[in-house]
Formats: sequence, structure tokens, C-alpha cells
Amino acid sequence: MALQRISHVTLNCANLAKSCSFYENVLGFKVKVMNEPGYTAACGYIGDDAVLHLIERGVDQAPGTRGVVDHYAIEATDLPEMLARLNKAGLEFHENPLPVLSVHQVVVRDPDGVKVELYFPLQKAGEVGQWTYS
Repeated sequence: MALQRISHVTLNCANLAKSCSFYENVLGFKVKVMNEPGYTAACGYIGDDAVLHLIERGVDQAPGTRGVVDHYAIEATDLPEMLARLNKAGLEFHENPLPVLSVHQVVVRDPDGVKVELYFPLQKAGEVGQWTYS
């Protein structure tokens, strides 16, 4: 057995519509809402992969999920566009450029307070010490 990749992340959210709006309109996921009797959820897609599952329920409705998530990371491209989206949405975020690791991180919280790290790989621009953002 060899691990291949993370299939998906499931988040409990207090307000599904608010979470769907954040993940679709701010971060750029393709979101599909699923309404089944007694179950309201949504999937966030990157390409054809449903990598994010959002379920509207409180902690009292999910007694087996009392763990704490520090953050999860999504590799992304077009840093300037993402910064513009976050600013347009009026969201607080933290940038963490790490040239030594060839990455620029942007951390924002979703509507339920989960930290989302947007991970932008850096590419050398030709000269030592100069970098461009993917």
C-alpha cells in the first residue's frame, strides 16, 4: 500500500450558504449543493475532483467530530488575482513569503474560522534572488 494524495477535506459549517459563497466567490472553487432529506451539504471542486465537502451541522449534531483542525493548504496560481479577491471580499489575511522554500503563503479564515492556506509556488525569474509568482 502506498499513499497517493489527500482525497478530500470535510468541514462542518454553521451556515452552508455563507460557506459556499466564500469557497466559490472568494477562493474560486466550483461548488455543487446537494439537498437530500435530512442532509444538506455541498462539494467544492478543483477541476473534476470534489476535494472539499461542506456539511451544515453544529458540533452537537456531529458528536464524533470534536477534533481541531489547524489549517489545510491548497496549491494555487495567480497570487495578484487572489489578493484582489480577498481584498474585494473585505477579508483579513496574512501573507508569508518564503523564498527559501520557493513558496508564498496566504492564510485566510473561512466563515467558520478554519484557516485556509493558499500555497503559491515561486519560480526563479532568471537572476539570483528574483522570483515570480505562478
